[in-house]
Amino acid sequence: MHALDIIQEEHRNLWRIAITIDAVANELEAGQTVDEAFFTALFDYIREFMDGCHHAKEDGFLFPAMRERSPDAAAVIERLEAEHREGPQHLRALAGFLGQGNAALVGNAAFIEGLRGYASALKLHVRTEEKEIIAPARTVLLPEDWDRITAAFGDHTDPLFGDRARAEYRELYHRIVSLAPDSIGLGGRSAGGFQHLDAARTAPEPLLQVRGLTSSYGRIQALKGIDLDVYKGELVALVGANGAGKTTFLRTVSGIQPMSGGAIRFAGRDLARVRADRRVRAGICHSPEGRQVFGPLSIEDNLRLGAYLRPAGQVDEDLERVYAMFPVLQEKRLLPAGTLSGGQQQMLAISRALMGRPRLLLLDEPSMGLAPLLVEEVFNVIRTLKAQGITILLVEQNAFAALGIADRAYVLETGNIVLSGTGQEMISNEQVRAAYLGM
Repeated sequence: MHALDIIQEEHRNLWRIAITIDAVANELEAGQTVDEAFFTALFDYIREFMDGCHHAKEDGFLFPAMRERSPDAAAVIERLEAEHREGPQHLRALAGFLGQGNAALVGNAAFIEGLRGYASALKLHVRTEEKEIIAPARTVLLPEDWDRITAAFGDHTDPLFGDRARAEYRELYHRIVSLAPDSIGLGGRSAGGFQHLDAARTAPEPLLQVRGLTSSYGRIQALKGIDLDVYKGELVALVGANGAGKTTFLRTVSGIQPMSGGAIRFAGRDLARVRADRRVRAGICHSPEGRQVFGPLSIEDNLRLGAYLRPAGQVDEDLERVYAMFPVLQEKRLLPAGTLSGGQQQMLAISRALMGRPRLLLLDEPSMGLAPLLVEEVFNVIRTLKAQGITILLVEQNAFAALGIADRAYVLETGNIVLSGTGQEMISNEQVRAAYLGM
């Protein structure tokens, strides 16, 4: 990956951290209790990753190159470097409020003001780097500069930036996600209160029953007789290589792709002649591959389109649930959806499907093209939706992650189901490990 892409992806993660700090400050001001362990994990991550790694990369590689190629940038760089040096001191001041118990933080004006000041400074810092360093760097730095910077960032044996260090940073971030208050909506535990959706995990027959399903693109047969069941409350994963027919299968279930043979039954109803919009009314909601958000429309309009077939009186209630789950969507709700990052667009695509109150949620490649930390967040969201009782059919090329959270799984090859079993059975299967897990 190019160094510039790495830096900007890290900026997006830091922006998310800043939003989280603001949200937690609001919680404390409103009298809500937040576990001290959350702040410990948050401050550890900032100290180890932001101050210890991200700033060190910029100070050691990006800024020197910019000084050499663009002398006009020196003043901005000096200011940013000073903020890098002062950051740990501000963090220690915030950490000084810890150790007196959770109750001591609730309504603590000095701590709340400190959190908001830190979040505001972090946002301003990121904005300044993006506008006054990253933007001109694209034009003034030479290919040999980028080669040198990227080589340093991509050194997998480096104790600061390498694989082991990055694994530790991911673990620190996961601790933040797992400890965050439900209302913050990092994607760790909160499903925004969608537990009203088919919480029962047992049923006399599958919620979705597919038998002998075939579908073709002209003369090319993409699905060659698929048999598959999904019971209420289950998370079923469908894994396979590119071109295996995974997306075609979901499109056929949701009615976008015509079936040429076989049967699809949903809640006992034959869907063979049911239009796609009628399937949505029945409770099949699809988050498609590639997100496919409506870029020119606002984020909130995208969400409301997901609820187009729903009674108007229920829409605002579910908007609140989605915003509780993903505060960044609420913060940017009036902006065009096309301005969101890839990870935020994926969250929007999942949220848009949730706005339809799905009885069956179809997720097509939700982690595609995302950075590792964002992939973890997406799968935390999926775990949480599963825990809330939502029935999920997940298509995912990241087979290890998908099988790790699946109740059951099917392996698809060139339009045929070749293996099925529990998620753990599939992970342990030598054929699956060799073909899909790289083991």
